[in-house]
Amino acid sequence: MSKFNKDKVLPRYMAIAGLLTVVGLAVIAKAGYTMTANKSYWEVVANSQKSHSDSVRPNRGNILSSDGQLLASSIPEYKIFMDFQSGDRGDTAWVHKRDSVWLSLLDSLCDGLHQIFPSWTAQQFRDRLEQGRHKVVTNKKGEKTIGARHWWVWPRRINYSTYCEVMQLPYFNLPKNKYGFHAEKFEARRRPFGSLAERTIGDIRSFEGGKDTARFGIELSYDSILRGKYGIQRKEKVLDKMVPFTVTPPVDGADIVTTIDVTMQDMAEQALVEGLKKWDASMGVTILMEVKTGDVKAIVNMRRSDNGNYYERFNDAISYRCEPGSVFKVASFLVALDDGVVDTSYVIHTGSGIMPMHGAKMKDHNWHRGGYGDINVAKALEVSSNIGVSYVIDNFYGSNPRKYVEGLYRVGIGEDLQLPIVGYLPPNIRYPDTKTTNRSKYWSKTTLPWMSIGYETQIAPINTVTFYNAIANNGRMMRPRFVKGFMKDGKMVQTFEPQVIKEQIAKPQTIATMQTVLRHVVSQGLGKRAGSHSFQVSGKTGTAQVAKAGGYKSGTVEYWLSFCGYFPSDDPQYTCIVCIKKKGLPASGGLMSGGIFHNISEGVMAKRLKLDVEDARDSTSSPMPDVKLGDMAAADYVLGHLGVPREGMELKKPILAENTMPSIIGMGARDAVYAVEQQGVKVRLHGTGQVVRQSIAAGTAIKPGMVCEIELN
Repeated sequence: MSKFNKDKVLPRYMAIAGLLTVVGLAVIAKAGYTMTANKSYWEVVANSQKSHSDSVRPNRGNILSSDGQLLASSIPEYKIFMDFQSGDRGDTAWVHKRDSVWLSLLDSLCDGLHQIFPSWTAQQFRDRLEQGRHKVVTNKKGEKTIGARHWWVWPRRINYSTYCEVMQLPYFNLPKNKYGFHAEKFEARRRPFGSLAERTIGDIRSFEGGKDTARFGIELSYDSILRGKYGIQRKEKVLDKMVPFTVTPPVDGADIVTTIDVTMQDMAEQALVEGLKKWDASMGVTILMEVKTGDVKAIVNMRRSDNGNYYERFNDAISYRCEPGSVFKVASFLVALDDGVVDTSYVIHTGSGIMPMHGAKMKDHNWHRGGYGDINVAKALEVSSNIGVSYVIDNFYGSNPRKYVEGLYRVGIGEDLQLPIVGYLPPNIRYPDTKTTNRSKYWSKTTLPWMSIGYETQIAPINTVTFYNAIANNGRMMRPRFVKGFMKDGKMVQTFEPQVIKEQIAKPQTIATMQTVLRHVVSQGLGKRAGSHSFQVSGKTGTAQVAKAGGYKSGTVEYWLSFCGYFPSDDPQYTCIVCIKKKGLPASGGLMSGGIFHNISEGVMAKRLKLDVEDARDSTSSPMPDVKLGDMAAADYVLGHLGVPREGMELKKPILAENTMPSIIGMGARDAVYAVEQQGVKVRLHGTGQVVRQSIAAGTAIKPGMVCEIELN
């Protein structure tokens, strides 16, 4: 017989099911109440329990000069604010206490702010703070509250020392979570040397909220290295306080070690600006490069502003492509010499300075004085003859201009340097079968001769100086180096060695020939102004008209004047290019750019000059002082106190012939009087200094009552 009694069990099951149903309905009702009526309350509770993750900003790396001086560095700056709703707004007693403290300390707070920021009065600060305290704020839900949450106290950023002063002021020195004073921290980028090499070093643009953006130069080109990696920090509430926990620590950026030499940079900048002012030029560029390594020791880019002063606005040294003018002739003749179509003795008939070329007239700069007549290739470069260069190139490459252009790329003048600095533009030297970038016509018969003298091409100064540097380096072309490496914690973590672009841009004999010609350009040609009496200089001048939309003759003519060379010629250490842009005549690359080059080269060589103290010693002079006859006891006293060794010096009383007048010429007054009176002669002094005349000649027999007139000067 079954023990199951449904009459007893089923009522129990029904009772349990009913109870569970009631509990479930209660849970649902409570959940609904929580989601509706108590929604805002529980949102506040939930938010208070959340853990917040913030990114932690790393320290940005510094930019250093070649010898470790700071070129750019980050320093902390702060913007100060007040939160007038700080603390627990639901605690009426607390709010009353906070307001009471505020009113009691407001006057002293404003007086303190006025002392720190004297451009504002205490009343102005009071008005500003009271305006924020009574400001009506509407949140996203449309709810209105009194008091600004992020009200700036001072409109500009302040440095760390000023921030520390502000934090010591009454009220501001109270806990910020309760009383509302707080600050935003920024990393401000500063250059200790001001605008020196500004376009190359670069700059940072900072925004509110601590974000920044690299703008140009090394700052932009190496931004990822300098910036480092952000870390992660989490904040969790522990005992009613938000406690930060570092999840991933930030990785600080590395320091960038550049090739810039601060002294050379400053020297080059001063020389260029002085030259621009002297010649009323609108723009100027100079680059100083180390021959063996290709290190850029100085790079200056100046443009005249509306106020007449010169500033760095663009990195024209690497980005301003223009027709280079006569400095390009060296590349043309290097191609011809290397191909063997001519040698330096090849004679060119330049005539009276004007030569017809394919329907156009090629002119030398002295055509109005009758030209140069018959000159050889070497002389053509010395005097920068347009006819001399263009005739050779047109005569030997006219039937195959592509061979000439290929030669230009072979010798490196058209090389894409692939610089790591943002903004670099490679040369634009076109081939005969390609269309120009700035004209609507194809290659013409006049293109080749005019290209050979520096027109019909666009080249930035950095390419020209790199090409000349290869000639100075016996044909080895180095890539311009701006950065030596990366440094962390004072140790180099990555080094960039000097890079060779071309082992040999031309045959060694061709390079040697060109080196001789460039030395003669300065010593006996148009580049004399760039030379020096202390060392030899090699280089080439350049003068080119700047093309405009209407050609070369519309309006006032502008000129691009340049000199590119290296020094000292016998052992090249540095290559330098100087370019200036000016309107109207006079316009001479040799005189104007060459003069600036001269000042830079003299300054650089003077800096490199090292003197040993032994070099200043005169081997013909005695290291011992000249002690004249006179009061030897006094001389012995002086020499002893000066620490002068007296070995071998006779400091005894001078031996004088008895009853004879001594020679006192050259003595001081005291010694002269001593020597004469020892012989019983009275003395009368006239003047000061050393004895130049004595009235009684030396060797005269002494007689009683004699008086010696002594003249000193």
